[in-house]
Amino acid sequence: MAKTDKPAAGKPAGGEPSDGKSDRTINIVLVCAVVAAALVGGYFYFVRGASQNDPNAPKKDPDLAELMTPPAGLQDVSIGSQDAPNVIVEYASMTCPHCAQFDKVVFPELKTKYIDTGKVRLIFREFPLDGLAARASMLARCAGPDRYFAMIDVMFQTQPTWVVEGPEALDHLLQLARQAGFSKEKFDACLADKELFKKIVDERQRANDKFQVDSTPTFFVNGKRMSGEHQLKDFEATLTGIEKPAESTPPAEGSAPPAGGTPPQTEGGANPPAGAPSEPQGAPAQ
Repeated sequence: MAKTDKPAAGKPAGGEPSDGKSDRTINIVLVCAVVAAALVGGYFYFVRGASQNDPNAPKKDPDLAELMTPPAGLQDVSIGSQDAPNVIVEYASMTCPHCAQFDKVVFPELKTKYIDTGKVRLIFREFPLDGLAARASMLARCAGPDRYFAMIDVMFQTQPTWVVEGPEALDHLLQLARQAGFSKEKFDACLADKELFKKIVDERQRANDKFQVDSTPTFFVNGKRMSGEHQLKDFEATLTGIEKPAESTPPAEGSAPPAGGTPPQTEGGANPPAGAPSEPQGAPAQ
């Protein structure tokens, strides 16, 4: 964990009034110091590595009843009908770019087609990959259940602006929190809540120990670990009680292309998919 120098106490030299920028910097540093006390318990968990499991060992589907049990001390936050025939459990980190990509691209379609129509309920659980992700998760919890998903969404949508080094990260998070109705006092009190921080870290550890979650995002659909690229079609292949999308059949080898169409590409001629996501940021510090 980076060591923050303590600002010198007292008035500016010469008795001149301080400028607003200096006051803001000192306030942010003080917030960092307060939050550091809450983070110290979880710091060793991050740096020692969350996963105690063999990453090459085959992963098993968890016990459904255990998976559906909310984390100790935390209420599950979900979207969709409680009576939906399909339940998706998502483990995500707020600093993970793959998670943000899912929120921006796949989730809106999933919500429109299946969540809003009563076919799917999605449970979102925190799996922070670093201290900053844990703080963002704390803010979403402090926003309350009615504003939780709105807070999650705006943080994913603006992820590149606040996943930065130094005290500026908290400054950006404060601006986002203000949009959700946070005062500066509520913001500071939330990030200083050691009990909430511990519950989120414990939730992550339980997911790793019990369900072999070691990367984000990780999805379980009706208790089954989801494989694939986490595209809408991958979810549709695992959901029950829905009309499966028709799959296109490739033309037989050697057949002529349809009128007005383009001939099949030869091996190696296809372009790789554009915009392939990079490796997740915010891996636990070594």
